[in-house]
Amino acid sequence: MTVFLKFIHLAAIAVWSGGLLVLPFLFWQRATVAAGPDLDRLHRLTRFVYVGMTSPAAVVAIGSGTALIFLQATFQEWFSLKMVLVGGMVMLHVVAGLVLAHLFLPDGRFGLFPHIALTSAYLVLMSAIIWIVLAKPHIDSSQFAPGLFEPGKLRQFFSDTRTPTP
Repeated sequence: MTVFLKFIHLAAIAVWSGGLLVLPFLFWQRATVAAGPDLDRLHRLTRFVYVGMTSPAAVVAIGSGTALIFLQATFQEWFSLKMVLVGGMVMLHVVAGLVLAHLFLPDGRFGLFPHIALTSAYLVLMSAIIWIVLAKPHIDSSQFAPGLFEPGKLRQFFSDTRTPTP
């Protein structure tokens, strides 16, 4: 079961990452296409990549990854850092959706600088995630956040508040 779920997770990550990498290039093509059938075709293709491929792959990747967390009980500092980076990838996924929502309006544009910036951000995040997963670096959280992984540590923040009981 775990091997199959890992396969699904890796396949979904590959589709998600590939889609995110191709989207800035498709956005950039908007400047070269005049209004008409070619622009409509580019719009349909870009929407298909985002809505039909990349977003479902992201949902499958996150869902299968969540299931793997519970199957493998991965609760180490490197994994927490990986989750922060995945959160950044999700936020940039949303940025791509916002760009897509406004790009094909009559005054929509996406220049060279945003193309390079978004592509670079995707590449940095994806490379960092791959490195962390493969290297599994030892991170000593006690040096910068003592008690971060101590069970019941959140209780100190909520000790003054009382839970209402019916």
